[in-house]
Amino acid sequence: MKHPLRRWLIGIAAVLLLGIGALVWVASTRLPSDEEVAARVSEAFEKRFGIGLKVGGAHWSLWPSPVLVLSQVATEQPRPITLRRITLQLKLRALLRRVVAVDEVEIESLVLPRESLRAFRGKGPKPKEDAPLVTLPAPWALAPVPLEKLRWRDVVWIDRRDIALAYDGDIDFDAHWRPRQARVERAGASPPARLRLDREAGRDRWRTRIEVGGGTWNGVSLFELLPNDMLRVSAELEPRQVDIEGLVQAFGRRTAVAGKFSGQTTLVAEAGELGALVRSVHTRTTFSVRPATLTRLDLAKAVGTAGISRGGTTPLDELTGTLDTQGTDDGIVMRYTGLKARSGVLTASGNLKLFNRKLDGEVAVDLVDGVVGVPLKVGGTMSDPEVSLTGGALAGAAVGTAVLPGVGTAIGARIGQQMEKLFGADEPARKAPPPRKAPGASR
Repeated sequence: MKHPLRRWLIGIAAVLLLGIGALVWVASTRLPSDEEVAARVSEAFEKRFGIGLKVGGAHWSLWPSPVLVLSQVATEQPRPITLRRITLQLKLRALLRRVVAVDEVEIESLVLPRESLRAFRGKGPKPKEDAPLVTLPAPWALAPVPLEKLRWRDVVWIDRRDIALAYDGDIDFDAHWRPRQARVERAGASPPARLRLDREAGRDRWRTRIEVGGGTWNGVSLFELLPNDMLRVSAELEPRQVDIEGLVQAFGRRTAVAGKFSGQTTLVAEAGELGALVRSVHTRTTFSVRPATLTRLDLAKAVGTAGISRGGTTPLDELTGTLDTQGTDDGIVMRYTGLKARSGVLTASGNLKLFNRKLDGEVAVDLVDGVVGVPLKVGGTMSDPEVSLTGGALAGAAVGTAVLPGVGTAIGARIGQQMEKLFGADEPARKAPPPRKAPGASR
């Protein structure tokens, strides 16, 4: 088995593996007290990761079935990773043959602050390609399927914005740590937000079913082992009638667009370990929303005022485009390209970037009365978006008002934008000067 998958499992269940090592140590030496077991787990954890671990309580027994329970576990960090309880149930017959085979591991109430988890990047020894996950004293060995089932409840991820999201789930394993079945769901989300994977017999290919936002996002996922010990994950998915507001609310976010979308999604990630794999995820989704509503922007008002505009709504018959997402160390960059919107009032096209909740983009709006390509700059944040004209477009709008009030403002803005591009101007939007009066005009 290639070491990227070993690292992947270590990242998911480091405490689990240390607990297995503690049980093997128990069975191969003597029968220690619960306190000695807790001390042994803490010592092994710190030796591997260089970070202290407090174990509030430990309990183990060999009869009627081997079991180890650790409770009130916490890393020694400014904002600790905490675990209320982890239970490991081993197979007695295998243990009597000096083979470690875990029947089930259950994790309860694990809290993972992002900044604390980052401290584990690159920690501990890097196992060789054929090295086992756990170093066992001879003549002990791991079973072909060392772990049958992993189950977790209330595993909470706290992101850099301090948003806490809880997840439940379980994984049934085949040999070589391949998930036979897996389920992950956002605890308490309504409508449900859940993922299910089912392995196609003997292949590194999984049927993928996602329920979210009252719709589906189904398809196929693949795992591939690449040269240089890299792991590649890819997927081809088809979102169908996914409610945008329901989707983002399930993950503690807000959106400025309402409606249900369908389309096509591709996903690719390549890395040598779990953390880097997650950060490398790139997705591309072509989407269509029919109908759609911009819930915090009035584009028609923005064109009419030729200035900064906030608030309002824009109903649309259709909104289409492509969304690219790329994971980074500081969050997910979202790029919308080829955006096209139409309604009975206007049509629009443009591009938009969203990163750390900040908006940056441009939209050209065509009104039904024949005004073509009025340029708007999109800025602000997701909670308070705004549209305005760029500096050159504002100057053109002032000229247009002087020549022809009303629609002349929009035409002038378009001319001003083209002049701005021609001469390479790149300045922030500013208030346009008032039009000069003709010579001899009354004061």
